[in-house]
Amino acid sequence: MSSIEHLQKTFSHSTRWPNEKVTMAGAIKDVEGEIARFNARKSFTYAVLSLDGTKELGCVYISPSRKEGNDAAVRLWVTKAEFDTGLQPVVLDEVKAWLTKSWPFKNVLYPN
Repeated sequence: MSSIEHLQKTFSHSTRWPNEKVTMAGAIKDVEGEIARFNARKSFTYAVLSLDGTKELGCVYISPSRKEGNDAAVRLWVTKAEFDTGLQPVVLDEVKAWLTKSWPFKNVLYPN
């Protein structure tokens, strides 16, 4: 919630999410949906955490691509504070390396 305006401009391109009206109950419902899709192997959501695991710095989403020729699509965000330190391209590079090494995808659609 510390980066609402930043995420609306750089990730969702919408004022629908995130917004000031997001409640803990609503956030829990979103996470439950992400867990259900993960367990069903339909899409995968991963939190980007600080090295000590105490702070969420961002999130990575891996899902089927809607664009023909790509078998997966990656979306990600980092908080405004982490964006300003240059973390987003670091996360993107790490995700690319991880997917290339450990996932069966041939053509992945990445942001930008």
